[in-house]
Amino acid sequence: MKGTYDIAIAGSGFAGSLMAMIAKRLGYSVVLLERGKHPRVVIGESSTPLANLLLAELCRRYDLPAVAPLAKWGSWQRSYPRIGCGLKRGFTFYHHHLDEPDDQNVPYENQILVAASPHDEIADTHWYRADFDSFLVEQAQELGVVYLDEVKVDQVACCETGTSLSGARNGATFSIDAKFLIDATGPRGLLHHALRLAESPFPHYPATQALYSHFSGVTRPAHTNGNETAPYPPEDAAVHHVLDGGWIWVLRFNNGITSAGVAATDELAAHLRLDEGANAWHRLLDRIPSLQAQFASADAIQSFRHMPRLSFLSSRIVGEGWAMLPSAAGFVDPLLSTGFPLTLLGIERLAHILASGLDSPRLHLDLGDYERRTRNELLATSRLIAALYANMNNFGLFKALCLLYFAAASYSESARRLDKPQLASSFLLHDYPQFGPRSSELVERAMHISKGAETDRLIADILQTIEPIDVAGLSRPNARSWYPVDAADLFGSCSKLESTPEEIESLLQRCGFHQPQQHA
Repeated sequence: MKGTYDIAIAGSGFAGSLMAMIAKRLGYSVVLLERGKHPRVVIGESSTPLANLLLAELCRRYDLPAVAPLAKWGSWQRSYPRIGCGLKRGFTFYHHHLDEPDDQNVPYENQILVAASPHDEIADTHWYRADFDSFLVEQAQELGVVYLDEVKVDQVACCETGTSLSGARNGATFSIDAKFLIDATGPRGLLHHALRLAESPFPHYPATQALYSHFSGVTRPAHTNGNETAPYPPEDAAVHHVLDGGWIWVLRFNNGITSAGVAATDELAAHLRLDEGANAWHRLLDRIPSLQAQFASADAIQSFRHMPRLSFLSSRIVGEGWAMLPSAAGFVDPLLSTGFPLTLLGIERLAHILASGLDSPRLHLDLGDYERRTRNELLATSRLIAALYANMNNFGLFKALCLLYFAAASYSESARRLDKPQLASSFLLHDYPQFGPRSSELVERAMHISKGAETDRLIADILQTIEPIDVAGLSRPNARSWYPVDAADLFGSCSKLESTPEEIESLLQRCGFHQPQQHA
């Protein structure tokens, strides 16, 4: 089996398939290679407003109408009800102390709810990847992408003129020549092993592990906050249960399945004995009464998966005849759902490079810029999440550090929706002159903070720092730590977004902000 293509893409997760479709729309011949077989379960399931906006923009720019409905809950449910999906109205955080009674219904100091949408119609989603990835592979094939699964690549040879891959499929040998190879195989994937690339450490980042599975029979807790109504149903969200040294995620899909797992520092992972799988999970739940009640009748519907090394950064991201998508170049942590927007930003940038042609005299420079931006965004993400891990036992500061992320993300989303991407060209605004350096300084302080007055000063400094980019009311004092989506905050931020009230109103109308659409 032999073949020659313009572009070979290794890995048919959502990123590889989307990249393949875009390359095909740009006029390239494309082969998409998959080591396994769909459907399959992979980690990474929760989207964000910025991720969905990027997905919608890519679908519009590269004429992918079949994929476009997946950018919002409402259009997804109308167009593809068979594809498993979870409703994500926001980000929910609860703080716990192991072996102590907990009550999520009363102490506002132990929770934070950040809404991401005003109603379900335009809400974000959790992607049930077994269905989602399979659908994208099918769409890629319909566009003419050649798809080969159960492929074992044994050798990769890269040079300036192209890349050669060889191996076996279904008992037969195969070889593929391509002008360019894109690695979408995830952390420690194809090129990491084939080219024997080194890992680069994330500076000052803790070693972490993860344990996770999918479950049936997970119940919803009965939340009561007096007569007050939360900004959204707290479980219709990416739910984070924060511990000292780790956190548990709970993501609900509409097919009765719940994704749940724990990420923890090596110290906590050793204490919990995460390498023991199901036994470790049940021991952990026994130490958190509210979660134990939710999972009392739950069954794991797949084997527990233990990841002894969670974070990863490749020493190289591009080379002669190849490039890694951000999902293959590095991974930090599922905390804050940063993986999808980072990867989609990378797809957007690589698509722009491909649009200029593989024979462009700027190809080498453009790939170098892509590598620099990808690495810097992964490093900025790791700095913030390292500070969050360092302060999981200092939840007031943890909440304030989260606002650095939400302020940057909401500003970036608003700027792009206003067709002003130049205002927010980097993830977490890490190179934004008025925010990036100051944010890095605050995160560094948070790594070595003492509780009490020093924490209070840092929280005040964080709120002061986000105010110039705050378009979501995050910098105002908020005793409940509830942050709803309010159009008034956008109108009050016109000058920050270099916009007029008329432009803001047009944005709200375009995205369906004011009223859910009624459908027969």
